[in-house]
Amino acid sequence: MRLGRIASPDGVAFASIEGEGDAATAREIAEHPFGTPTFTGRNWPLADVRLLAPILATKVICVGKNYAAHAAEMGGEAPEDPVIFLKPNTSIVGPGASIVMPPSSQQVDFEGELAVVIGRPCKDVPAARAREVILGYTVANDVTARDHQRHDGQWTRGKGYDTFCPLGPWIETELDPSDLEITTELDGEVRQRSRTSLLLHDIPKIIEWVSTVMTLLPGDVILTGTPEGVGPMQDGQTVSVSVSGIGTLTNPVAKKK
Repeated sequence: MRLGRIASPDGVAFASIEGEGDAATAREIAEHPFGTPTFTGRNWPLADVRLLAPILATKVICVGKNYAAHAAEMGGEAPEDPVIFLKPNTSIVGPGASIVMPPSSQQVDFEGELAVVIGRPCKDVPAARAREVILGYTVANDVTARDHQRHDGQWTRGKGYDTFCPLGPWIETELDPSDLEITTELDGEVRQRSRTSLLLHDIPKIIEWVSTVMTLLPGDVILTGTPEGVGPMQDGQTVSVSVSGIGTLTNPVAKKK
């Protein structure tokens, strides 16, 4: 199932995104998408609704340097254990929403990633049971003010601005994430291309590691890391991140006015 969050003529709701292309529809879900969703009976052509960020997480947990080639391009060694950090949930935006560059930064980078969405409360999850706590997968862009990250010596400010966590276009619940292609394009030019099979720490290991530290709640999002090829975006450009089996997340880039 493809789970989306939509702005429809009747308001904001979760929906099952069904069909393809011009025939795609949004079938409204009652209440929330966790467990077995129930439906209201309302549906619209997908073209008649607006896709929002597919989930509003209580927290976004990110894994740094989880591809060896990206660790190398950042000038560091690949870490033995997962390196985790947080982005605030106020950084989340959906497809088509602008990534807003803060005036204080001279280098705002894209970082295309596969994201995991948690489906139920959990703590201390063994890797062998990680799939039991996953709702599904979506596409993410871990936008980073790189100059702020370097200046501060830690990552909260550089990763935490509003609009710095685009998610979407929806959550795919039926997917094997072990070998998916990730591609990032800037104004149509491919800048990143890799596969999730190259993750240093796979998704079960990440969930085990993170859940020993903190309780995970339904809707929490884990960004699994970006491959090599990260780079700066400029005002007026458009960035698109695609993950095979899910879809494409596209956002324009704009300066803060």
